[in-house]
Order: sequence, then structure tokens, then C-alpha cells
Amino acid sequence: MKKKKSKYGVFWIFFVLVILAAGAFYAYYIYFKPNNQVVPAFDEGKLVLVIEGEQDVSAQEPKIFEGEILLPFSIVKKYLDKHIYWDEALNIVSVTTENRVIRMKTDSLEALVNNEPLKLKIPVIKENGQVYVPIEFLSDLYNIEINHIESSNVIIIDPIGGERQVAKPISPKAVVRRGHTIKYPIIKKFDVDLLNEKEAELRVFGEYEDWYKVRTFDGAIGYIEKRFVEVKRLVEQEPPKAEEKISEWKPAKGKINLSWDQVYERRNDLSAMDNVEGLDVVSPTWFQLKSADGELINRAYSQYVDWAHANGYKVWALLANDFSSYDMVSEFLNNTNYRDKLIKEVLAYSALYKLDGINIDFENMYASDRDAFTQFVREITPFLKEQGLVVSVDVNDIKCYDKKALSEVVDYVMYMSYDQHWRTSPVAGSVAQVTWAEERIKRVIEVEGVPVEKLLLGIPFYTRLWTETTDETGKKTLESKALSMEAARNTVLQNSAKVVWEEESGQFYAYYEKDNTTNKIWIEDANSINLRASLVHKYNLAGTCAWSSNFVTFDIWDVLNKNLKEINNYQEWLDNNKNNTYIYK
Repeated sequence: MKKKKSKYGVFWIFFVLVILAAGAFYAYYIYFKPNNQVVPAFDEGKLVLVIEGEQDVSAQEPKIFEGEILLPFSIVKKYLDKHIYWDEALNIVSVTTENRVIRMKTDSLEALVNNEPLKLKIPVIKENGQVYVPIEFLSDLYNIEINHIESSNVIIIDPIGGERQVAKPISPKAVVRRGHTIKYPIIKKFDVDLLNEKEAELRVFGEYEDWYKVRTFDGAIGYIEKRFVEVKRLVEQEPPKAEEKISEWKPAKGKINLSWDQVYERRNDLSAMDNVEGLDVVSPTWFQLKSADGELINRAYSQYVDWAHANGYKVWALLANDFSSYDMVSEFLNNTNYRDKLIKEVLAYSALYKLDGINIDFENMYASDRDAFTQFVREITPFLKEQGLVVSVDVNDIKCYDKKALSEVVDYVMYMSYDQHWRTSPVAGSVAQVTWAEERIKRVIEVEGVPVEKLLLGIPFYTRLWTETTDETGKKTLESKALSMEAARNTVLQNSAKVVWEEESGQFYAYYEKDNTTNKIWIEDANSINLRASLVHKYNLAGTCAWSSNFVTFDIWDVLNKNLKEINNYQEWLDNNKNNTYIYK
């Protein structure tokens, strides 16, 4: 009986050992046995594009035509140049940089670089609705290196210069796999005799626990175990950048003080603004888009420039669109030839009148034209800078402005932080409460990404008189009209208006009733301008831009001069204003 039990015991022990062994074998097979299958890194017959450590998997393939590499326009825009521009109507590709504008037309072997002709080896090609760009022609512009590995039919694009990591296999066990575990198939093995050759070198693009993400010499992207490679860092010298002809202009002292000047007809007597202390720049409203084809209205005259320069002011002529026609400006912005025509006119006038800068003021545009407007600014700016002009652009909160993209191109961004309550506003209110202006400027900096050193705060030199009328049925209507600072003061005094200080607005608020109407004014004066100017120091902005000198009283210049030229920081402003009391006089 005992022997029988012993036999059963041995059997069960043996059975358990077999199960454990089978489980161990299964676990080894599932979890520890490497996948030794070797698979192709790329689909056969397909021309593959690899950009640094990523293989492009879009449906559009590159092309090789007469030995030259062409990339799909969408690929260039995605990986290399988000601002490259395609004019569908005219079949023109435009590339803009800090100092160049390049035009390439389909099927033309001549490109224009800053309007100078340059021969191409291969043109832009449009095929089956897709546009292909000759990328080797642009390689220096984009600071990239392009290699076609014929053995694997791969095009590799890398940036030139900077730091990079390279790895070399140190063991015959080193293999490159599709993923970062040993269960992925192998896409690259290394010949033992070639481990020290250039063909075995790997570029490292990331780490995943015990693995490196690498690119092989022939362009395959995969993963290799860290224990089988040796990694070192290399630093390549970046190619020298072209020397800028013109650096961005700054005032001799303090912050920028700019005032727009409404000039719609020739003024012979300009003495009202003689010798304004602290005023750096005047921006007369001289140039305006007349028609969609790029024709300009020109109101400029040399006497004005001579007067400004004699007073020590720079002249940044304003270039505006027709605010009343969204369609006209849209047609203009979306046509390369029309943009070119206007650019040439502006350049000619800038030279003729010896201007110091151009201030671009395009407003009332479709949101869908946002990129087209950015493209226009990118195109005109290199030409203006080539002539030594300072370039600035005016923006507000409308969605037609890509403020960050614009700020990357121009010298200065003028943020029009007014019209909180506009002419046809359904409710009466301040042109711009100081608290409202501060919130807007914070958003432009923190959310929209405009650098503070390029940002100017818009200041209104005008206000609005709001008149509310109630008819016999009780229906109320609201009307407004713009008033200069002097006109606003006269209106308050003549109507014996009640005046109180509004902390939130940072302004005096005036109220009176007359002829069955209720009238309200949020007053712009030395007090409100002083508070607005403090924001320049609080956020370390480049300065202020004011609309407009036609509305100002002379005491305001003293306020701006003190704030922008004498006070150096926000704490100093606080110390200077800690005992302020607000009494309307």
C-alpha cells in the first residue's frame, strides 16, 4: 500500500515539473525569445522621405526629375517652411525670409529673388493637382542638408549645424528593430567586419528605457538596445548667417513715443507740433489702397518730411487699406501680382520722400485672409528693410491678425488697445478703460506671443460723446460722436456736467441731461494718459502709439515725455504717483 502511494507521488511530482517546464518554455518563447525575423525597412519601389528622425507617411511622395529632388508643397509647408505660399490663380510659389522674397512660377526655369532673375535647374511642377517644389535650390535658404540614398531609395533631410548624437554598434548582436522591444522584427543587421565603417553609424533621436531611437545610414528608422552601442555627441558648426544690413531702430532715450497724424490733404502750416519734447515718430496717413490691383492713393509731400526731420522726428508713413471694402482687400491680398505692384509703389515713394519707416495699417479684413495678410507683410518687409526703413504693423483683437507670425517679421507691433466701446456700440462706455487695456495687453503677450520689446501700447487721444434719446413710446436710441480732448472738455464745461473719477476706467466720467437726452463722456486727459503710460513700464513694452495728434492737447506731450523718457521702470512710476488725487479741473 505504501509503495502504491509512493508511485502516485512520484507521478504527480513529475507531472508538476513537466507543467512548470512547459510554462517556463512558453514564457521564454512569449517574453524572452527575440524575434529573429528580418523584414524590409521600406516598401519596395516607393521613394521614401525621412526628415531627421521621422519618416513621412503622407500619401504624397517626393519626386526625382532629371536628377533633381522635388518635394510636395504640402510637405515643405509641414516640415520646413510654414509660411511658404502658393498662389493658385497665378501658379506662383513664394518663399519669404528675413531679407529675401523668392518667386517661382510653374514650368518656368527663372526664379525671382528680390525681383532679380535667377536660373533654376528644374521648375516648380504642377501634376495631377499637386505642386512640387525644387528643394535643393532652397537648401541654403532653409539651412538643410539633402541626401538621396539610391540603395534604399530614401531622401534624407537634416538641419545643418548644432548638436547631434551618433552611435556605433559594438557587438555582433546589435540589430535595429521596428519597435523598442525584442519582439519586433529586425530591419537592420550589421556585418561583423563592417562595425567600424561609416555605413554602420547611427543617428540617435531619442531614448526609450533600454533602447535608443535611431536612423541607419540608409535612412531606416528603428530602435536598438543601448547595451550594444556606443554613443557620442558631436557639435557641428552652423553656417554663418548673412549679416543684417539694418538693425531694428530704437530711440536715443527711453521708450518710443509715436503719434499718428491724420493727413488727408496738404497742410502748409505744421507749427502746431513744433518742438514736441519726447516725440520720436510721426506717422502721417499718406498711402491707401485705391483698387484691388494694388494701385495706391498717395498724399505724401516733401515739406512734411523736411519739417519732421528738422524737429528731430522720424517719419513712418502709414499704409492702409480701404476699411469700407472687405472684398477689395481680399482680392488684393490673394493675388501675387497685385501685391508686387503695391510693394514697388511703396518702395518708390519711400525713396522719393526720404521716409524712415512704413506703418502697415490694414483693418476690416476677413478672418479667412489672415494668412494672406501675413504673407503680404512677409513680402514687403525685406524690401523695406533693404532700403533701411523701419517696419511696423497695426493690430487689434479681430481674428484677421496672426500677431505672433507678424511679430516675427516686423520691427514693431502697434496694438490698438482702444475702441472697447466703438462708434456703433449698443451700450455707452469708455473708448478704453485702463483695466480693459491692461487685460488686452497681457493677452497679446502671454497668449498670442508678441515679444514685449516689439510691442507698442495704443493710446487714444480722443473720446466719445454718448447721447441717449427716449421717444414718446419709451424706445431708446443711442448715438455717439468722436471728440478731441479739447472738445470734450468744452462740452463738459458748457453743459455743467457732473464729473466723477471712475477707478475701474482710470478716467473721469461726465454726465448731463439736455433737451430730453442723457449724455455721457469718459474723459481722456492727463490723468488717464498717465495711467495708460504706466503699463509700458509695468510690462516693459517698447513704447506707445497714439491716435492721433489731431485730437491732443499740448499738456499731454509733457505727460508722455515724463513717462517715456524720464521714468525708467514701474517702481519709479509708482513712487512718483503714490500721492495722486483725482480732482477734475
